[in-house]
Amino acid sequence: MLDFSQDTLRDFRGFVQHHREGLQNASLLLGGQAWLQRMQALIDDVTGSTVLTRRMSVELQAPGDLLSLENVHDVDRIEAAYFADLDPASPYVEDICLLAEAMKDQTLRCGAIDAVLRPVLMIAS
Repeated sequence: MLDFSQDTLRDFRGFVQHHREGLQNASLLLGGQAWLQRMQALIDDVTGSTVLTRRMSVELQAPGDLLSLENVHDVDRIEAAYFADLDPASPYVEDICLLAEAMKDQTLRCGAIDAVLRPVLMIAS
């Protein structure tokens, strides 16, 4: 049973539930079946938890990179091939851009990005 008294993921869970279909479609379109399964696992994790875990923080970075096309320049990655098949004039491209921005905002709000970067910053100092 979920303890909602200390629910740090409430807003992010609402975002994921509201955009579940769009997140899954974008993942499939930009990364294929493997990315769809990864997104589905992440959605299950977020909707089944009230606290952001370290593993979830790390996993939240990957779809953000996928949606914002971080790795499409690397020809050794599958994302490059899927990106090459996209039609930039298609209306779903704008939807993916908006979804990427919203996902970035939500991960910042729930502390996922900070939780991942904090140990890196501590090592660097």
